[in-house]
Amino acid sequence: MSIKILSESEIKEGAKSYQAPALLFSNPKNLYQRRAKRLRELATEHPLADYLLFATEVVESQLNVLTQHPIAQDPQLQNIQDTIPLNAKTFAKSGEWLELFKALLVEIKPKASDLVLATIENLEKTSDKELTELADRLLNEEFNLVSSDQAVFIWAALSLYWLQLVQQIPHHSHLESNENLHYCPVCGSAPVSSVVHFGSSQGLRYLHCSLCESEWNVVRAQCTNCNQFGKLSMWSFNQELAAVTAESCEDCGSYLKILFQDKDANVEAVADDLASIYLDVELEQKDLARSGLNPFMFPAQEV
Repeated sequence: MSIKILSESEIKEGAKSYQAPALLFSNPKNLYQRRAKRLRELATEHPLADYLLFATEVVESQLNVLTQHPIAQDPQLQNIQDTIPLNAKTFAKSGEWLELFKALLVEIKPKASDLVLATIENLEKTSDKELTELADRLLNEEFNLVSSDQAVFIWAALSLYWLQLVQQIPHHSHLESNENLHYCPVCGSAPVSSVVHFGSSQGLRYLHCSLCESEWNVVRAQCTNCNQFGKLSMWSFNQELAAVTAESCEDCGSYLKILFQDKDANVEAVADDLASIYLDVELEQKDLARSGLNPFMFPAQEV
C-alpha cells in the first residue's frame, strides 16, 4: 500500500520533521455521538426522515454497545504488519463480533418499526454459522449475495468490531505515494465519502472508511477510484447544498461525494452522504457508478 503504519523506531525518526498525517483515526465515542446528532438534524423535514431516524437509532445502539461490550486485546496485533494490518478479507475475526451483533439487535429491537422488527426476528433465528457466512460475503464485497436489510445490521456490528481493533494498533503512519489509495490502508475496505477538512488539516481531503472508520489523505483534483487527473467534474443541486458535492471521473465513470467542512462545519461522512441520496439518483441516471459504500445503503440482493 501507499500508506504505511510506522513501527516505534520509525515514529521516533519521523518526529524530527512534520508533515500532515497520512492517516486519521476516529475516537469511537465521539464518532457515534457526532453521527447520531447529525442524522437527527438532517432528518428534519427530509423526505426520507424515517430512514434517517432509523439510521440514528442504529448509531446510538452502536454507541451503547461500545460502552457495554468492549472487545479484548487481540493477540494477532502484537506483531503488527505495516501493510493493511486489519485486512477485512483476511483478518481472522474472533467470535466477539457476533456478541456485538446480538447486543445490537437487543438494543434496537424495542424501538423497531414493524418492518425492521421482522428483519431483526429473522436474524435472531439465523445460526451463528450462517451469520458468519453472511459477514464474510460482506467483507469480501459480495454485497449482492446478502439481503440489504440484513446487511445493515451485520455491517454495523462488523464496523463496531473493526473500529475497536483500530484502537489496538499504532496510530502513526507515513505517505509513501499517491497511488492505489482508493481502498482503506488499514482494513482494505471502500470509502463512504471524502471530507475536506479545516483547522490543522485545512484544505486536505481525507477519504472515510466504511468499515473501520479511519480516514486517509488523498490529494484533491485526483480521481479517488482510478487515480487519474484532468477529467473530473463536480456535481451538486445548487449553491446552497455546495457543502455536499460529488466528484465524477470521465476516465473510469465513477463518482464519490466530497464534503466541505469550511462550508458546513457539521458535515459527517456517513450522515451527509446518506441524506444526499437524491444526488446519487441523479448521477446514476447519468450512467455514473458510485465507487464508495454507505453502511446504510447497500446494493440490492440478486434474485
